[in-house]
Amino acid sequence: MELWAVWLIAAGVLLIAEMMTLTFYLLWIAVGAIAAAIVAWLFPASIVAQVLVGCLVVLVLTLFTKPITRRFSTSGSYKDAVDELVGKLGIVLETIEPGKQGIVKVGSETWSAYSESGERLAEGASVIVTARGSAHLIVQQVEGDG
Repeated sequence: MELWAVWLIAAGVLLIAEMMTLTFYLLWIAVGAIAAAIVAWLFPASIVAQVLVGCLVVLVLTLFTKPITRRFSTSGSYKDAVDELVGKLGIVLETIEPGKQGIVKVGSETWSAYSESGERLAEGASVIVTARGSAHLIVQQVEGDG
């Protein structure tokens, strides 16, 4: 396989990974791999030039776009949809045992959940979402629902 094709495959994998993370860093590395692919296509024997050009492109993009990416990440304009679940009411679908997760329904979605206080929350109990984890919610029983 030609080296320029390997660079393009690496760029494609990095672009897919970037779409999953949204950090911009993998995007710049993918662009560097594309630049290295162009150099590999034009000068196939010079592996050192390919790596240097790729690294230089990544470095320049990172340095010149750092203020822009910092502004995006600290602007507060982006809010994850899961963050909006905090404060919403839900129903326990699968009992939440102390220290173990159960299942709750909030709106039309079901989520893995843990009890904030560590107490047992029975199936059918009304809960309120107090926080979120990466793939689960933290809930507590609504006062007066026993």
